[in-house]
Amino acid sequence: MEDRSPVPPPHPAKDVTEHVGYRLKRASAALRGAMDKALRAHDLTVPQYSCLEILDEQPGLSNADLARGTFVTRQSANVVLRGLKEAGLITRAATTDHGRALPVHLTPAGQQRLHAARQAVYAIEQRMIESVPGGRLAALLADLDAMAEALDE
Repeated sequence: MEDRSPVPPPHPAKDVTEHVGYRLKRASAALRGAMDKALRAHDLTVPQYSCLEILDEQPGLSNADLARGTFVTRQSANVVLRGLKEAGLITRAATTDHGRALPVHLTPAGQQRLHAARQAVYAIEQRMIESVPGGRLAALLADLDAMAEALDE
């Protein structure tokens, strides 16, 4: 027979909407929705934009590196990269001198699209930051990092 005794919550909460995980998911969904809307005007998806941002900072990454950096599977990263390549925003070597990883780079068109999209995405982040009372942003970022690290295995 299954034990159906109540499970105590991790902290006092009147309902599920007061749980940290719920609040993080709500904020994440709001961010994703705002980014989807803003990036549509630049003919980009959130994963495509994320790839362009990462490649701008670290040119020559592999598909596996980009998948990890954008929080998608390798298969999904392949789909994202295919779309970016078809749009002329990235180049991907056909062969490599060593190993199996094929390095990816932004094209000039990719740089231009990223610059335009970045303005829209940074405006969204600015709206979020403005909602955090002064002086609490650094603590919020540290807390989010600590929560992520607590769950990393």
